[in-house]
Amino acid sequence: MSAPAVLYHFAFHPGSRTARLALGEARVEFGEELVKPWEDDCPVIDLNPSGMPPVLTVTEKGKTLTLCEIDAILGWIEDRSKGDVLMPADIGERAEARRLTSWFNRRFIDEVDAVLLHERMEKPLLRLGPPEARMLREGRDALRTHLAMFEALAAGREWLAGRRLSQADLIAAGHLSVLDYFGEITWASYPALKTWYSKLKSRPCFRPLLTDRFPGVHPATWYADLDF
Repeated sequence: MSAPAVLYHFAFHPGSRTARLALGEARVEFGEELVKPWEDDCPVIDLNPSGMPPVLTVTEKGKTLTLCEIDAILGWIEDRSKGDVLMPADIGERAEARRLTSWFNRRFIDEVDAVLLHERMEKPLLRLGPPEARMLREGRDALRTHLAMFEALAAGREWLAGRRLSQADLIAAGHLSVLDYFGEITWASYPALKTWYSKLKSRPCFRPLLTDRFPGVHPATWYADLDF
């Protein structure tokens, strides 16, 4: 089953990346509208009251749906596939996938993204000056704490939530891939997580992300390397 769809997204927004990965993994064909959510005339403002991407517009049976942000998009994918595409069948693994999803949507965003991505990405875009060394240290300390937890999960499981890929893996990849672009992850310190990430990078849904480029910043030398 396919539906005409358009994804409004910013390439280096973690939720937008998750949406691209999820739609690709579910084999949903979609067009893309690149947006700049910090600009007053951003088209997302008319689609989502929060003004934030990603937003997916979908036309099915003559009716247009506007799905605002990643939870609604992931929910729509699961509804149309009867829940067997991006969530495990096992009840315990589904619960773990939801736990990890909440972890990223709360603690990771608050403790890592809001600090590191603000300093490395938002400041240049908004012309707020150079990164602060103190804030970079705090963000990197928090990132190491989270990566250690994910390393422990990856060392004992095939995927983060269990035996099969789930939306938790795609959400994690959406966040970590942005940080990886900026060279913020020392993969040698997290061998199991590196193996997990390498498997994800090799999936067809990940390939478009490897061509993204942030203005004025070259990606880490290993960013697009599948055998990093």
